Amino acid sequence: MLELDAALLLRLAICFFAGSIPFAVLAMAGTGIDIRQVGSGNPGFNNVLRVSKGRALFTLIGDAGKGAVAVLLCRQAGDPVDAGMLYGFVAILGHCYSPWLKFNGGKGVATSGGG
Repeated sequence: MLELDAALLLRLAICFFAGSIPFAVLAMAGTGIDIRQVGSGNPGFNNVLRVSKGRALFTLIGDAGKGAVAVLLCRQAGDPVDAGMLYGFVAILGHCYSPWLKFNGGKGVATSGGG
């Protein structure tokens, strides 16, 4: 059972902010295309794929990677299995409700796969 303490809250915050990095927007930087204004308007891998396959690969690696990195960085030896699931879930929440995008984000599919 996880006990809510300052260390757990810090790890959850790290997962949320790691998940909130908008790799779809970063992938399209320099192209003059705002990914939130084309296609489905969703800042995620599938929408970037409609515009550029190369940039979509960067987005997929970034979105899946941030889910994996969040769990790997925050999981401690001896943590119960549900701690890893919680860290992954919070990273997905960060992706779906990114503060960098006014709490709008992607669907969280690639981040879920990474977590």
